[in-house]
Amino acid sequence: MTGPAASHHDVLNELRAALAPHGVFLRGVVNFSKDDASPPLKDGTSARSVVLLGNVGSSIWPAFERWWARMPGSDNPLDDWSKAVIEPVAHTLGATAYFPSDPPWKPFQHWAMRAEGLKASPLGILIHPVYGLWHGYRGALGFDHFLPMPAPPPDRHPCDHCPDKPCLLTCPADAVLSSGFQLTPCRTHLRIEAGEKGCMQSGCLARNACPVGIDYRYSTEQLRFHMAALTL
Repeated sequence: MTGPAASHHDVLNELRAALAPHGVFLRGVVNFSKDDASPPLKDGTSARSVVLLGNVGSSIWPAFERWWARMPGSDNPLDDWSKAVIEPVAHTLGATAYFPSDPPWKPFQHWAMRAEGLKASPLGILIHPVYGLWHGYRGALGFDHFLPMPAPPPDRHPCDHCPDKPCLLTCPADAVLSSGFQLTPCRTHLRIEAGEKGCMQSGCLARNACPVGIDYRYSTEQLRFHMAALTL
């Protein structure tokens, strides 16, 4: 291929090559029309496309742990690591980096729904038909041009095809309801002995009960890290 289209494909290939050693995957592309509310770029113009970046299972954990061992004083280590990995790539490609932890908050979940056709689970986490609840978004890059859009997974919501709904029956705090996730009873439970010996040690019991994507379940260390962050 030659011309602009080829260079835009090259951008995605460069992203994959730069982020692969860190376990960060390209998680989809959103192209914006003139009627869309697109995020601003560094120069004040509006982004024409956004590339979502994130983990699949525990893909980022080995690289993050190595970095964390060298940066033990970080208050928000996973956010800081994400910026340390993604911002240099954004600079190289002339893109604008966005992060879920930075205000003004960007609509990462809405972008993910558009890019990958995902929907929310009863836990509030977007559920992927292959990865289940074991994935995440660590950042995104905004560009001033359209980028090729990979085909999203089949438009099916795994929860619609789950007859037993174990996530609704497993939570010891009754925080997972068909109407949505209740954060307060979850955090209250995590502070008592049963929560400290249960979910805090092995990860959210309701999340672990989901049968989708079990091959991508986070490592024990990663589960404990995320549970600790939930109690802050």
